[in-house]
Amino acid sequence: MTQPVTSLLVANRGEIAVRIFRTARALGLDTVAVHSDPDAGALHVRTADSAVRLPGAAPAETYLRGDLIIKAALAAGADAVHPGYGFLSENADFAREVQAAGLTWIGPPPGAIEAMASKTRAKELMRAAGVPLLDPVDPATATHADLPLLLKAAAGGGGRGMRVVRDLDVLKAELDAAAAEARSAFGDGEVFAEPYVERGRHVEVQVIADAHGTVWPLGTRDCSLQRRHQKVIEEAPAPGLPEGLRESLHQAAVAATRAVSYQGAGTVEFLVTADGRPYFLEMNTRLQVEHPVTEAVYGLDLVALQLRIAEGAALPLTPPAPTGHAVEARLYAEDPAQDWRPQTGTLHTLDVPGAVRVDTGFTAGDDIGIHYDPMLAKVIAHAPTRAEAVRVLAHALSRARIHGLTTNRELLVRSLRHPEFTAGRLDTGFYERHLAALTENAPDATLAALAAALAEAAPAPGASLATRLGGWRNVRSQPGTRRYTAAGIEHEVTYHPPAHPGVRVLSVTPTLVTLEVEGIRRLFHVKQNSNKPEVYVDSTLTGAHTLTPVPRFADPQDRTEPGSLLAPMPGTVVRVAEGLAPGQAVTAGQPLLWLEAMKMEHRILAPASGTLTALHAATGQQVEFGALLAVVQEEPHP
Repeated sequence: MTQPVTSLLVANRGEIAVRIFRTARALGLDTVAVHSDPDAGALHVRTADSAVRLPGAAPAETYLRGDLIIKAALAAGADAVHPGYGFLSENADFAREVQAAGLTWIGPPPGAIEAMASKTRAKELMRAAGVPLLDPVDPATATHADLPLLLKAAAGGGGRGMRVVRDLDVLKAELDAAAAEARSAFGDGEVFAEPYVERGRHVEVQVIADAHGTVWPLGTRDCSLQRRHQKVIEEAPAPGLPEGLRESLHQAAVAATRAVSYQGAGTVEFLVTADGRPYFLEMNTRLQVEHPVTEAVYGLDLVALQLRIAEGAALPLTPPAPTGHAVEARLYAEDPAQDWRPQTGTLHTLDVPGAVRVDTGFTAGDDIGIHYDPMLAKVIAHAPTRAEAVRVLAHALSRARIHGLTTNRELLVRSLRHPEFTAGRLDTGFYERHLAALTENAPDATLAALAAALAEAAPAPGASLATRLGGWRNVRSQPGTRRYTAAGIEHEVTYHPPAHPGVRVLSVTPTLVTLEVEGIRRLFHVKQNSNKPEVYVDSTLTGAHTLTPVPRFADPQDRTEPGSLLAPMPGTVVRVAEGLAPGQAVTAGQPLLWLEAMKMEHRILAPASGTLTALHAATGQQVEFGALLAVVQEEPHP
């Protein structure tokens, strides 16, 4: 007989660990966190009743060490382990080891995890269960008629090892690249190919099953808005599906669940073609990142259900009825101006207003490091209708104050307000068609720069009369000017007196500037970074801006050799182009190195055609931001 859970260890970090602890506390359970050295002060550690250190920094020596996690659980007196998502959540061997140690595993049976671990094996099982599938394509015999192809890693997920191939001439190279990435990410380089469906929809069904034969299909979710095969915006229910298609997806999801004797929470993912035909993609044998939208629509706590099922409880025969619509956006620390590179540093402010749910693993003052996923938060809105939920979420994100790191917030707001999205016309090619338009024409930072200059010149509260008069005297020998850069663009503003047509200064403090712009009163919230010369300005008129004051004189030491390739972020060199060595000729845009940071690979390309004169990086090497990786001497123009 299953023993009741009294103390829960979460074998994870970040927002999912914090979210699981929230439910555990509500159920009266003691909570135990594990943490790497960089996470010693993380929110999930501060949230738990107790915490156990996993010595090291990289996931391979910490959160992926199942033996250390089990040892931590036993030492801390935990009697159950919840894996969250990612890391060891879909590792059947780890699940077995947890059970062998006498601990309750909060997840599906290890056999079900194993059955779905390989996408190729899973599809064989689904074919036998009558679940519709796309026929695989043998890359060795592929023809132009088979194009485009989608290459996928047989193990793992999250877009790693995935490539779209539209030209047979690059198929071999893309297969090799996908296999190398899959081997690096999952320890398994097996890759398979299947037809790539243009303008298909990614629709999934949340399932939860008990040990007594009851399976709930908890509606549908649409996760079609993806960039680099990573989900960006998810919603429930999937809009615009005919009732017949919705019912067939539920039936296929239940058949898949029963085929592997599944228990607990899981997700069955489908690709739905433009003409409404569904095909099985994979089954995620864990909690999904986007589970909050299903929770909102069904009024359920999926983590609580996971725990009760693990204790042997039976589900009611039917789930509760769904109500309304929910939409979730993933807020990432990444810079769209630098090819969406993950950002590291201190998060100074994270404030999302409005009637939304915010799941996060960070608070103001936390450091975002190089070792883990760059997701800062998930923001979820629930409302009676889809239009209202979308509007509430866009409004909350547009007014969010996020300081210290560049994020994808503007992309999220613009995506939610795009006519195709608001009309529910969704498919996986959304960002292929619209990303450029969604990221161009950034809001002008001129007024934000003016507000920053005014706030900087404003006397602090309580300053002496002499200081206040000195800062705001009516007669100046020269106009006050200040220069800032924002998103690579320099702005020079005159702030004494403000020389901006249609703009009038109403009030100024070091943190709040009120301007009248074309007759309308506007507020500009200003925050100075105390650790480096940055100013954050938020306004409903111009959006959020990070401004860097331009020094009057350039630093004479700020020099780099022409053609130098510098590390765009801290990370690990996971690959060097085969045979690459000094003296070798390279061509512009040729990949030279692959740098992995925050669970993503980034190619370092030759900046011009010429000769590689120096190579300072090797596979496995840890590099800091700005480290010199290589030097390419550009060939002279004729």
